[in-house]
Amino acid sequence: MAIPWLMALKVIPWGDVIEHAPSVLKAARKLMDRQPPQPLGQAGTPATTPVSAVPSLGELKNALIAAQGQIDRQAQTQRELTETLADLAEQNARLVSAVEMLRLRTRVLVWGGVAMLVWLVGLTWWG
Repeated sequence: MAIPWLMALKVIPWGDVIEHAPSVLKAARKLMDRQPPQPLGQAGTPATTPVSAVPSLGELKNALIAAQGQIDRQAQTQRELTETLADLAEQNARLVSAVEMLRLRTRVLVWGGVAMLVWLVGLTWWG
């Protein structure tokens, strides 16, 4: 199971991911900033299909209240999705920096292992 992860780590162009992570985060923050804060209104009841050709004033009022409630719910959903997108962009940026740190540590560990191996070979060869 570790082999697919290692292959994925080798196949993913981490340089590109790291390069574009700040711009993704910036774009998500801009998208969040563009959303004006809107107070939540009353949730209306679903609009009913008018039976007569000309709806009454009460039916129009009920339909308007229902439509406003639906608009408010959709606006709230859009704000939540925008916040989720911003959170995901921030998590992606943190993940990319953590992966870069792990790559650096792995390089140091490999070079340390190579140095230790060379030292052991030299110790057994000349010692």
